[in-house]
Parts: sequence; C-alpha cells; structure tokens
Amino acid sequence: MLMKIMKEVDQRDHHGDHENKRFALLLAARDSEYVKKMYGGYFNVFVTAFGEEGERWDLFRVVDGEFPDMKDLDDYDGFVVSGSPYDAYGNDTWIIKLCFLLRTLDSMAKKVLGICFGHQVICRALGGKVGKAYSGWDLGIRKVKITKDLVPLMNCYQEDLDEIPASLSIIECHQDEVWEVPLGANVIAYSDKTGVEMFTIEDHILGIQGHPEYTKDILNNIIDRLLNDHSIERGFAEDAKIMLQIAEPDRKCWEKICRNFLKGR
Repeated sequence: MLMKIMKEVDQRDHHGDHENKRFALLLAARDSEYVKKMYGGYFNVFVTAFGEEGERWDLFRVVDGEFPDMKDLDDYDGFVVSGSPYDAYGNDTWIIKLCFLLRTLDSMAKKVLGICFGHQVICRALGGKVGKAYSGWDLGIRKVKITKDLVPLMNCYQEDLDEIPASLSIIECHQDEVWEVPLGANVIAYSDKTGVEMFTIEDHILGIQGHPEYTKDILNNIIDRLLNDHSIERGFAEDAKIMLQIAEPDRKCWEKICRNFLKGR
C-alpha cells in the first residue's frame, strides 16, 4: 500500500508565503530504532532541517517500494532523495524504479535535492558513474570548498547568501562516491577526500555528498552501529568520535542552501 504522510511544518521562521508549497521525501533508508526514539523517524529529521511553516511534506518509503503516482508528480514543488545504506549502483528493483523516477523528474525540470545516496543515485540515473570511494570510508566532519556562485542556483539575491562562506563543514557518512558526473552537470564543491562533494544540473538538480540534515548525535549513533556490526575498525571509529567532539558542522548554512534551492528564492 502506498503510504503518504503529510506534516504541517511550524518550527521554522516564516520566510514568505509557503501555504501552497508541497514537497516529497523519497526515503531510501529504514528508520533506526535510535532515530525513531529520539526524532520520531528520518522524515522528521528532514522536515525539521528543510521545511518551513505552511508547507506540506509527503513521505514515500522508496526503500520499501512506496513511490508517488506518476500522475501526481506535477503537484510537487520539489523532491528530496535521502541517504541509504544501499549502494546507488545496485540493481535492487526499487533502485531501478527510483532511477526511472529521477529521469522523469529531470525531464520535467522538477527541483530535486539528493543527499549522500540521493546525490549518487541521481548521478547514476542521469548517466554519471558512481562506485566505492577510492580512499575508503569518510566518517565525521569534513571541510567542503564551494567553487561556484550559488546565487543563480538559489534564485535569490546575493545578500541572502552573504553569510555563507566559500568553505563549509559538513557531516559525512559514506563509503561510495560519484566517480563521474552526468553530461551537462557542474561540480560546484570538493574536499580533500572527495572530488564531487556537490554538483548541479541547470537550476533544478542539486546533489550533496554530505549530510546537511544530520546532527552529531545521529552520526555518533551510526558510528556505534557500524562498529558493532564490524563495518569499521575500532580505531577509525574512535578517531571519528574525537573529530565530532572538537568540530562543528555548519548546519544553519547548509539548511539555508537547501531551503533556498528547493523553494527557488
């Protein structure tokens, strides 16, 4: 059965009339017990980060085969594709179906924001290449260097982004990466670990390798789970946790970038 969850967002400052805005979260991960207990699920994490008062947000658990009806796509102002423990280059039925949906949204010039797995699967769907990161896991907080002017992408005034520096810290949690962006895409950010931290296609697609929506608390719990199931070594986990203690992600700046992109202002 198709599940749609609507949530009226009231925890953000009001930035104009959002009464008629409607967005969809394409959730590619299942909620961990910790996130369900502490945040009520990943849906709430994303809406808290990117939502604003008066908007409608619908949830589609694509990882479980729940997709928006094709005839309803035009009703949405934007789509967000989440991270996932699955490989964006995998051939699970739902991943293949998601690729088809993303190609459709691109042809409609719909706003699509991809986060981590979402960033990678958009790339794959539109003709780019993704795979295991050559340098292994990236886990912790990393400085990302933005190389392009964000104003055209955000469809906003320069003063709206003046407080956003050219180098921003973000939470990272991935062992895959974009190897090659699709034809016509622009790489707009990189780090000393990952060559494609952000990419855009025209003004309607934005991919971000890191997690602007994550709190340090969420990442700490993920590190514990990865360690417990032997996905990472203890020393690596301890180093990542130390980094979380001494560094802060620029969450407010990332949230502003994502909201401005999705809302086109």
